[in-house]
Amino acid sequence: MGSIQLALLLQSLDQQLVDWAWIRQNYREDIVPAVIGHIYLSFVSVAIALAISLPVGIIVSRYRKAYPPVTILTGLLYTIPSLALLAILVVIPGIGVGPNAVIIALVAYSLLVLIRNVVTGIDSVPAETIDAARGMGLTERQILFKVEIPLALPVIVAGIRIATVTVIGIATIGAYIAGGGLGQLIFDGIDQNFPTKVIVGAVLATAMAVVADLLLLALERYLRPWARRVRGAS
Repeated sequence: MGSIQLALLLQSLDQQLVDWAWIRQNYREDIVPAVIGHIYLSFVSVAIALAISLPVGIIVSRYRKAYPPVTILTGLLYTIPSLALLAILVVIPGIGVGPNAVIIALVAYSLLVLIRNVVTGIDSVPAETIDAARGMGLTERQILFKVEIPLALPVIVAGIRIATVTVIGIATIGAYIAGGGLGQLIFDGIDQNFPTKVIVGAVLATAMAVVADLLLLALERYLRPWARRVRGAS
């Protein structure tokens, strides 16, 4: 096949799969609200999960007997298939369909990773650093907030990266129960046999996950100045 024929074939496929006119005409009414809704679902879910995981992680890092039950419970939540969990939440009185059910599910999927990383981050703080802080007269509370948590932040942010990318992906399924977001474009496109909506929703969700991952990776590296110095010296 010559280059001209190949170009014509690719152009024909592009015209069949992507209706650029629809994108230009509907990006404000359909695409932008879907992006905003997806950001809302993802940001709120990760924020709530972090608000739960940080204190729980600190507590179980101090009381190790509580760590196995917590990881078992959050691990069970993590293993429930997303559609099954959404179906369970929908039939619970007071939740029903909509963004709230999706956020609850996304929070449940984030807890295991975040709690583990909080504990791992606190455990990674050198014992001699904590002893030095005690020698300077810091209380246990001061050591936690001025020494342990700041030094554990890079590991905690690494957990936030994993949770965020996971949440952005699973949030697309939330449209199945009227949760909104980019998944709504995907499901509408499937129902209407309109590939453009499916492609737009999938591409934007992927781009959102990639951008979020890169931003959090940059934050993680920023919080490791000692690692930057070592790489610079080498």
